[in-house]
Amino acid sequence: MQNVIVWQQTDSPTRKAGRLHYVDWLRVIATLGVFLFHVSDVFNTAGFEIKNAEQSETITIIQGFFFPWGMPLFFLIAGVGSYFALRRRTAGQFTRERTLRLLVPFFTGTFLLGPIQLYLSWRHRVETGVIDWTLREFVAERLSNIGPKLFGAIGYHMWFLGYLFAFSLLALPLFIWLRDGKGRRAVSRLAGLCEHRGGILLFILPLVVVRLVLQPFFPLQHDWADFISFGLFFVLGYLVFMDERFTRAIWRDWWILLSVGIVATLAFGLLVLSLGSFDLEAPPRTLPEFLLWGFVAAAGWCGTAFMLFIGMRYLDRDSPALRYGQAVILPFFVLHQTVLLAIAYFVVQWEASLLVKLLVVGLGSFAVSLGLTEFVIKRVPILQALFGMKTRQIERAQVSRA
Repeated sequence: MQNVIVWQQTDSPTRKAGRLHYVDWLRVIATLGVFLFHVSDVFNTAGFEIKNAEQSETITIIQGFFFPWGMPLFFLIAGVGSYFALRRRTAGQFTRERTLRLLVPFFTGTFLLGPIQLYLSWRHRVETGVIDWTLREFVAERLSNIGPKLFGAIGYHMWFLGYLFAFSLLALPLFIWLRDGKGRRAVSRLAGLCEHRGGILLFILPLVVVRLVLQPFFPLQHDWADFISFGLFFVLGYLVFMDERFTRAIWRDWWILLSVGIVATLAFGLLVLSLGSFDLEAPPRTLPEFLLWGFVAAAGWCGTAFMLFIGMRYLDRDSPALRYGQAVILPFFVLHQTVLLAIAYFVVQWEASLLVKLLVVGLGSFAVSLGLTEFVIKRVPILQALFGMKTRQIERAQVSRA
C-alpha cells in the first residue's frame, strides 16, 4: 500500500514522505487475531463448525473482549488501504485491482475449500448428534440464505473478502465525491469538529444509530445489521486519512478513546452476564438489550481508533517480518480455516485435556497453513493469482530474507 504520509513518533503526528508501516502491521496483526479467534472457537461455549466436548467459559469471556472491535478493525484498515489506493489509481484501475485481490480469492476459497469445510462441519454435527440431516439437506439449508448472509453461507470465513469487494464497489462513488467540491468541504467541517477535545467520539453516533435501527430486524450474524455496520467502519477508515486533523485528534485523545472503550466493553460484558441466557443472534426487545448493542457500537469505534494510535505510536517501522507477512497474509487467511477444521475434526475426538487439544489445533493449523502458502502457493504462478498474491510482494519478501 504505497502512500505519501507517515507519522513520526513524537508528541504528535507529523507529515513526511514515506509509507505507513503501522497500517501494514495492523493488517498482519488483525489477521493473526482472526486466526487465533477461530482456533479458540473450537473450545468456547458458543457455536462453531467443529466443537470440542469440553468447552471453556474463560475462552468465551476473552473472546467477548475482542468481539466489539476485532472485525471492525479489519474493515477500518481496509478502508485506509482504499484511500491510498485511490490516490494513485483511477476508479477503473481500483475496481480491477479489487477484483483480482478480493473477488478472485473469494471464489477460490469458496469453490475449492468451501466444500471441504461444509463436509467436515456436516459430518461432525451428524456424529455428535447436533443434527440429523443428510448432506443434501445440510447444503440446501445453507443455500437458503439470502442477502449478505449468503457470503458466509457459501464462503464460510471468506465472507470477509466478499464484504470487502461489495464495500469497495458500493462506496466508490462516495469516495470519489468526498475528494472534490462539496464532499471535501463536508470532510473539512467534520475534521474541524474533531479539533475539539473528545470530538473524535462523534463517530460513535452513526454506528450506534445503525445498530439500534437494524439489529431488531436483522439480528443474525452476517445479515444487514452487520453488513451496514462493517461498511461504516470501512468508510471511516477512508475518511480519517482524508484530513490530518482526524489522526491528530486520535493521537491527542487516545486516553479518552481508551477510557470510553473500556467502560463500553465492561458495560457490554455486564449486560450479557445480567441477561443470563442472552443470544446475540436474537432480536433485541428490552431496554438492556438495546443498550448492549449501543455499547458494542461505541466500543467498536473506540477500540479501532485506539489501535490506530497504538500503530502510530509503536509500529511505524519496516522490517523483513512485515514484508514477509504482507506477502503471505491473504493466502494464509484463505487457507487457515479449512486447515483448522480438518485438524480439529480429528483432535476433538482425542482423550486429552482441553489445553493439549488447543495447542495442537493452534500450532498445527498455523504451521500447515503457512507451509502450504510458502511451499505450494508461492511457487505456482496460477495459485499466486487465484489466492490474490502480488508478485512484487513475493519478490520483496524474498529479498528481505536473503
